[in-house]
Amino acid sequence: MKNTISEDSSLLFAMQKGDRNAFDKLFQKYYPILCTYGYRFVRLEDAEEIVQDIMLWLWENRETPVIEYSLKQYLFKSVYHRSMTRIVQNEVKLRVDTAFHDRMFGKLEDVDVFQINEMSKHIQQAINELPESYREAFIMNRFQNLSYKEVAEILNVSPKTVDYRIQQSLKILRVKLKDYLPLLLILLSYNSASNHFN
Repeated sequence: MKNTISEDSSLLFAMQKGDRNAFDKLFQKYYPILCTYGYRFVRLEDAEEIVQDIMLWLWENRETPVIEYSLKQYLFKSVYHRSMTRIVQNEVKLRVDTAFHDRMFGKLEDVDVFQINEMSKHIQQAINELPESYREAFIMNRFQNLSYKEVAEILNVSPKTVDYRIQQSLKILRVKLKDYLPLLLILLSYNSASNHFN
């Protein structure tokens, strides 16, 4: 155990000085076991993506001290927390299509089905193209009916940050979907008052 900590510390120190070989050694050492650990919670593809993101973040932020105890403990905790976030995101994705039609198009019975489907594709595409942090906050609030406070707790940010991300999402959507403004108004107005900081 002590040898592992000593080895990790040496490699971490070298990596923080910009040694790419040290980073590669840490990556090769921890990538398989972290993917296996993440696979306990999410799909293997998601686990691999999570671990890659964590390791890339570790390299890109190597000069910023973030590890209080051991590197191993930090990496496993990071995989766990990101896996929990990914579970929430996957649940949102599974439910968003149904919620999208139920909440928006149920009120448009007089509109042709083909037109509805076309508008749906454009709106969903616009939502999918939002920056990831904006999109996840927007979907949780507008389609899962979560308050800003609830979204903030899930994403581990402040309610004000959630508010900012959602407002920015709305600005982007208004521009991209100006041709579908009547339908978009239903989406933009849905729960906008009751969800604010409850």
